[in-house]
Amino acid sequence: MFGYWQPQSRTTTGPAHRRLAMALALMSLSGAATADPESEMMGFIVDRCITRVCHDFYDAFADRLSNTSRLDFNLAVFERPDPRWGSLIWVEYEQRTLYRRFLAPNTVVLGDIAVQAADQVKNRIAQSKLEVLLQDTTDLEKDEL
Repeated sequence: MFGYWQPQSRTTTGPAHRRLAMALALMSLSGAATADPESEMMGFIVDRCITRVCHDFYDAFADRLSNTSRLDFNLAVFERPDPRWGSLIWVEYEQRTLYRRFLAPNTVVLGDIAVQAADQVKNRIAQSKLEVLLQDTTDLEKDEL
């Protein structure tokens, strides 16, 4: 026994390490429970098109929006095609229709229509965000309005 030295083993199961692990676990749980609604992913423009006309519209629309805005919102482009009359195309933002237009199957100026649609949608989103900021919510929460 004398003269023989054994090093003490260092384990991470001591009381100080347990407290640190518990504190880290509680911090991670509290951060997940109070997730900010603004922390969701933004910048998606979902393509729900069926025909080539709508896909061309979507491409020009998405290009215009990505070039002119920060894309701090999500949009969806929908289509209801009709073989005789063309396609009804609409754009939704937070389950509200912001733009709706009927496109004939032989539409030639599709790029100009998509650019006008993108500008109109961008302006309506900015107006919607401004209305939310200016709402009087002293007695009701925003989701109760």
